[in-house]
Amino acid sequence: MIPKPLILAVETSGRAGSAAIAIGEQILAEAAFSGPMRHSAEIFPTVSVLLKDLGRKPKEIEHIYISIGPGSFTGLRIAVTIAKTFNLANNAKIVPVDTLDVIAANVTTENTPPTSSHEPPASSIEHIAVILDAKRSQFFIALYQRNTSDKQPVPQVRATSDGIWEKVFPDSIITAPQFLEQFASKEKPIWLLGEGLVYYRDKFKADGTRFLNERYWTPRAEKVHLLGWKLAVQGKFANPLTLQPTYLRKPDVKAKRN
Repeated sequence: MIPKPLILAVETSGRAGSAAIAIGEQILAEAAFSGPMRHSAEIFPTVSVLLKDLGRKPKEIEHIYISIGPGSFTGLRIAVTIAKTFNLANNAKIVPVDTLDVIAANVTTENTPPTSSHEPPASSIEHIAVILDAKRSQFFIALYQRNTSDKQPVPQVRATSDGIWEKVFPDSIITAPQFLEQFASKEKPIWLLGEGLVYYRDKFKADGTRFLNERYWTPRAEKVHLLGWKLAVQGKFANPLTLQPTYLRKPDVKAKRN
């Protein structure tokens, strides 16, 4: 029998942060922060309240799953610091989860109805692209195709740990025109989601693209847990000594010129 550890899942990679507590595969509670970019101020109070409401203590946390990036430089550092803190305090095991995979996992609800006549049920969507803002007119982007039981995975393609999607284009930094030129297809339109669309949706408008409802765009601690638990069952834990965020490129810390 697989042990059922007490798990803390943390999402601080994007604009909206959240945390969740679970036992094994079962989510017990989840809470979102009060507003955008409140990660530093609210992560520890949120976790404390969740544990208190469940009658549990921080020292009981045995696993911690974090969204490892790409994403906000500050947010990713917060998640890594929290993970290492629980490892030092509790010897908690750490599972880092790819942020773009976390967002892709939002499109999994088989019976979710469309929100408009222009949006199909989530279960009928075959190709998606997750888009995050990488600044300087560039974007973090990954592409996925639905993994069906009657189709073998494409060679050299890593299946995401939710089992729903196969990643057919790895986490990369490209521009919107490069994306449209390479992936927008009138015959098979690709559905887009992710917080990179909040301010730059117009850059991705084309005959070969469609936009999923905004409810799919934000990474959530619930999905960090979903993917993290399946990796934990496989024994895929991170070395806390070498754990680092996935930036894809080094953060820009140079002073801006006037």
